[in-house]
Amino acid sequence: MTVKPEEILRDNFAPWVLELGLVAEEVGEDGTVTLRLPWSDRLAREGGALCGQALMAAADTAVVIAVSAAKGAFVPMTTVQLNTSFQRPVVGKDVLVGVRLTKLGRTLAFADIDMTVDQATVAHASAVYAILG
Repeated sequence: MTVKPEEILRDNFAPWVLELGLVAEEVGEDGTVTLRLPWSDRLAREGGALCGQALMAAADTAVVIAVSAAKGAFVPMTTVQLNTSFQRPVVGKDVLVGVRLTKLGRTLAFADIDMTVDQATVAHASAVYAILG
């Protein structure tokens, strides 16, 4: 079964997450995913840089798509841990959110997430998800 990220987003995420405008660039059955977080002035904080909350929401969402792709379909899951390090501000550019599952077990999934602009890392995250179904 081929996972359709747009359907997973539409059917399983809150409207405010959908308003991020995430677009699937690549989805691999091996648990690799790249989503694009398009630049929006609505996501900028005072000073004009993209807010960290938007980056973290994009990373969290991308992991759901990666786990779903590796499992072959969406399954209920929840974030157990999301640890993010912000390395440089983003102003006026789209961010690529790349996920690599490092371990996919029966009840837990572990992921590394790199967020880049023009191939430079702007943030890095690691996540642990509980697989509920």
